Amino acid sequence: MEKENIIESNCGLLKDIIILGIETSCDETSAAVVRNGRDVLSNVIYSQIDIHKEYGGVVPEIASRKHVEKINKVIEQALVEANVTYADIDAVAVTCGPGLVGALLVGLSAAKAIAYIIDKPLIGVNHIDGHISANYIEDKACVPPFICLVISGGHSNIVHVKDYGVYEVLGTTRDDAIGEAYDKVARVLGLGYPGGPLIDKAAKEGNEDAINFPRTYLESDSLDFSFSGIKSAVINYINTCKMKGLDICVPDVAASFQKAVVEVATFKAIRAAEKKGISKIALAGGVAANTKIREMLGEECLKKSYTLIYPKMILCTDNAAMIAAAGYNKYIKGEFSELTLNASPNLKF
Repeated sequence: MEKENIIESNCGLLKDIIILGIETSCDETSAAVVRNGRDVLSNVIYSQIDIHKEYGGVVPEIASRKHVEKINKVIEQALVEANVTYADIDAVAVTCGPGLVGALLVGLSAAKAIAYIIDKPLIGVNHIDGHISANYIEDKACVPPFICLVISGGHSNIVHVKDYGVYEVLGTTRDDAIGEAYDKVARVLGLGYPGGPLIDKAAKEGNEDAINFPRTYLESDSLDFSFSGIKSAVINYINTCKMKGLDICVPDVAASFQKAVVEVATFKAIRAAEKKGISKIALAGGVAANTKIREMLGEECLKKSYTLIYPKMILCTDNAAMIAAAGYNKYIKGEFSELTLNASPNLKF
């Protein structure tokens, strides 16, 4: 399809644009059908969390095998639920990185095969682009520019969304990602995996002012993050309590840890909005489902008369609808990928 016709289609002169999205970057096998980048016709997700709980984290080899086992069924189910066939699909969008290389290759192989067979464009999508684009699904009126706080197990970024698919990274993590810190603290507290929702749940029963864990703000003008310090502080606190024979109140530790982390994330997001003169902030990524970050950032935005938007829980975690949404914005620009597209586990954003 020529680029001119694609743009014309987007203006509504020809037809709706239907994108098949595929996501297999970690331990969710997902396929979705999205119309015009915002209307989700289906979003099927097969999660491997219960499998990986036994190991305290994602085992790449197991994740890859499960993707191979489930990918075709998940895609078929997405088409059925959307009431479409391959003939209705205008393009196939797929996560090409970052992520686990074996897992990424499964989704890429399926997407390339489908695109080749139906003779439609293949669109490689950066996983973080997908998370940000989930906000376009949640809020149909959402348009750039805005500041996006991208927080997940592998990413902690503050992004200036200048336009669709046009980003300026204002801050990133210098060590652990925020979700990684949650997982490690949950492990030492004996809460299990995944750490984010378990700490969030435990924190609701605790006193968030019981322990004064350190907040790391770095240089005065920096929008970067560092979470290794607070992770070490929690571990040291627990070890000290054990050596002294003191009781450890898990909910108090969880709540105090979470408050310290969320305070820093909130402060940095607000500071970024102030620096850029933007009054709209969005959340994205798995940790965007955290109730404390939504509450605290929401309160600060209210004080500033800022608008805060965030996706529903199912769109915060890895899913193919967000990949299709990001793919749509690349589609109307004619930004297609070759069938030689490879997985890029360390793909930069």
